[in-house]
This record gives sequence, C-alpha cells and structure tokens, in this order.
Amino acid sequence: MSTTRTLPRRGTAAALTALLATGLTAAGASAAQSGARSVPPQTRQIASSVLGRDYRITLTAIRSTDDEYAASVRLRVDTLSGGAWKESDRATVGAVDGWFWYPLTGKGAVCRFSTSGSEPAPVGVSLLITPSIGCSEPQRFVVEDGRIHVG
Repeated sequence: MSTTRTLPRRGTAAALTALLATGLTAAGASAAQSGARSVPPQTRQIASSVLGRDYRITLTAIRSTDDEYAASVRLRVDTLSGGAWKESDRATVGAVDGWFWYPLTGKGAVCRFSTSGSEPAPVGVSLLITPSIGCSEPQRFVVEDGRIHVG
C-alpha cells in the first residue's frame, strides 16, 4: 500500500518560496563573486583641457552602479605618444560615489577647473555639490611627468 503525503497549499507555497529565494540568493552571490556587471557605469565628460603637446587633462563623472543618485569623478591625464593621446595616470577627485550625479552632469557642474602648462602642471578642481549647498572646496593636484600627485 502506497501512501503519499501532501502538504497543505500554504505549506507548499512557503516551501517553494524558500527554495526559490535560496536559489536566487546563491545566484546573486555567485554573480557578485565573479565580479560580473550586467551594465557598465554611465559616464559623462564634464571638463577637459589640453596643455600644448604635453598633456590632456579630463574630468569625467561616473554614475554609481549601487546608487542611482551617486557618482564618482575621475581626473585623467593623457600624454601624446606616437601622434595619439594615451592615458598616463588617473585619480579620483573626492570620495568614490561621494558626489551627486544630477548636479555633476547639469548646468554649472564645474565651479573651477584650472590648469597650467608649466612643469609640474598644477590642476585645481571645484565641483557643484548641490545648487543649495554650492561648490566644493578646491582640490589641488599636480601633474609631473604624466603622473598625478595630490597637491
């Protein structure tokens, strides 16, 4: 004689939900561990300066993949090599995801971006935090031999 045991409907639904949640959590953890990213972060160039044939200095806003309102700012230095600009160094301006995406990509985002063609080349950056707060304190960098140093 064969007996089968049936779970009440509520028990079956709860068991199925728990099983699916465990599988999704494991899949999410696996993707996170592998570093897989489904969409590359959105970027927008917010300022650029070319210093003769020595350097091209660029500020780029990078939208956070964790928080749609947060962003980072990258300071990048390119040097001319073989007739083409090639990245020689990069640095983060402020904290990673320490800026707001919409003010950074809107009107008046760059309060100050100053560069000089001297060697070493000073770079000053001040960005809009929010319209109500205003601009950040100036951050200073120095570019020497294609490398960025905090000034």
